[in-house]
Amino acid sequence: MIQQLAASTGFSIIIVTLLLTPLAALVSTTLAGKKRNIETITAVSTFFILIQGIILVAAVISEKTVTAFNGIFYVDAFSAVILLPISLVGFVAALYSINYIGRQYNNGFMDHKQLVRYYQEFNLFIFTMLLVPVSNNLGLMWVAIEATTLVSVLLIMLYVKEDAIEAAWKYLIVATVGLSFAFFGITFFYYANTNVAASDLGDGWNWTTMLSNAKLFDPTVVKIAFIFILVGYGTKAGLAPMHTWLPDAHSEAPTPVSALLSGVLLNCAIYAIVRFHIISSNAIGSLFSSQLLIMLGVVSIGIAAASIYFQRDMKRMLAYSSVEHMGIVAFAIGTGGLIGVYGAMLHIINHAITKPLMFFASGTISQKFETKAMRHIRGVITVMPATGALFLLGGLAIAGMPPFNIFLSEFLILSSGFNSGQFIASSLVLLFLTVIFAGFTGHLVRMVFGTPRREMKKGDLGKFAVIPMIILVVLALILGVYVPEPLQILARGVSTIINQGDLPK
Repeated sequence: MIQQLAASTGFSIIIVTLLLTPLAALVSTTLAGKKRNIETITAVSTFFILIQGIILVAAVISEKTVTAFNGIFYVDAFSAVILLPISLVGFVAALYSINYIGRQYNNGFMDHKQLVRYYQEFNLFIFTMLLVPVSNNLGLMWVAIEATTLVSVLLIMLYVKEDAIEAAWKYLIVATVGLSFAFFGITFFYYANTNVAASDLGDGWNWTTMLSNAKLFDPTVVKIAFIFILVGYGTKAGLAPMHTWLPDAHSEAPTPVSALLSGVLLNCAIYAIVRFHIISSNAIGSLFSSQLLIMLGVVSIGIAAASIYFQRDMKRMLAYSSVEHMGIVAFAIGTGGLIGVYGAMLHIINHAITKPLMFFASGTISQKFETKAMRHIRGVITVMPATGALFLLGGLAIAGMPPFNIFLSEFLILSSGFNSGQFIASSLVLLFLTVIFAGFTGHLVRMVFGTPRREMKKGDLGKFAVIPMIILVVLALILGVYVPEPLQILARGVSTIINQGDLPK
């Protein structure tokens, strides 16, 4: 039925309406005035984005690719894997915002002007992230990723507190410097492309054109370009050692924004790196870029392991967990092969499900306990039974406990690592994941169980605080034991694109 609907409306039209929906919501929230109207507009808008995202993914499964505006917009299986989590997390974050931001407003932590600004920037943030995976033009993709930085900086400093402003400025400076490196990398790739295909100047920025011409690129230029790309977009993705902005920014942002930053924005940056990894692999072979990805992946997981084990702040612990997960994806792409890429695609989706779940739970807990310091949080399941149970399930999922989804993707990725002959790197990853599991579950058990350190009124914080977490926990459980056929088709499609460098036909 979805495919028939897509066919009847025209696939390319869906790309346009998908991008226009958050912009329409931005204008509507500006004009709406009342708090309830603003919340409703954003929730309805993100629901339509989710539906359109599902229709577009169905179209990709059916047609392999969907394009619009003479190839400026281009959606294939890889784009779909990134697009689907943006649509899903955008919707649940909008639902969660009704409770979280509404409570901040009702308690006097923000005024009406800040409330309107939050929802304006929330919708604009969704738009910029949607623009990344649908852009075939790599210059436009860079602009979209840079725009996510500018918008999310405003969201991080929403409360205008000293710590938030400091974190936002650090994020802005580090990410912008990183993206400047990425721009140099794109320019080098463009130079290599135009050097071999002068007739393609008009679409020389397009990823599809670069991939078609990649075998003729100058190898030296490609190596220099990919290093710039990896440092630049790697900074935005939170790969170590360029991750320094991430813990501060994610810790200070409003909780729904942290969920978007960590759950889906980092995926957008990894997506950009992998697009260039495909071009580089076709130009000079996969060894050069794969080894760099494996190296940064292992370093990221190692730094995350030490940071999580000794962490004292709940949201910073989740931020370092994002460093770990981006490292796992980079490692998986570097090892390559069907299983490695399949595992990486599942991990991108699994990360997008479990990380917002944990940020939602931590946001609700910090509102109730009025602190983010883990040593002051005890007996969550006693004080908030539903939130405590969901926090426990989410924590076990994100630590890699079976039968949750993260366990499945990590198992596939480690299998791929050992099968590809990366014994030392794979052993290090296995060791670091064990440390992370021990550290994460230790913190989790101490917060969930035990006796609260002060008398507290029992009860959860409302249905809109709990429903988004229930949706995500159910998805984490389902994907731990069963990968639906459409996701399997998409993952196999991405594996073909990455491992063989073929444009879908």
